[in-house]
Amino acid sequence: MSDPIQKEVLVLLDEVLNLGGRALAFAADTPLLGEVPELDSMAVIAVIQEIEERFGIEVPDDEVDGNSFATVGTVVDFVTRLSARRGG
Repeated sequence: MSDPIQKEVLVLLDEVLNLGGRALAFAADTPLLGEVPELDSMAVIAVIQEIEERFGIEVPDDEVDGNSFATVGTVVDFVTRLSARRGG
């Protein structure tokens, strides 16, 4: 896995959801919301807060929807998009 954002997202998901290393084996197309029982609505909030802290970005409420957390890849795209905005 060469994408540093994806690697950091996997570590973040593993820690926030207490997956004991399971998330580190996830691929970009691994389904999350609705498939990983630990990722419930409260966990999504914790993940968003951790994304803000680790990546130094602000996640606007109107940017958050279920599609952003559908797969590992959609979370990575979400973080990448918001990180790009921070720079410009």
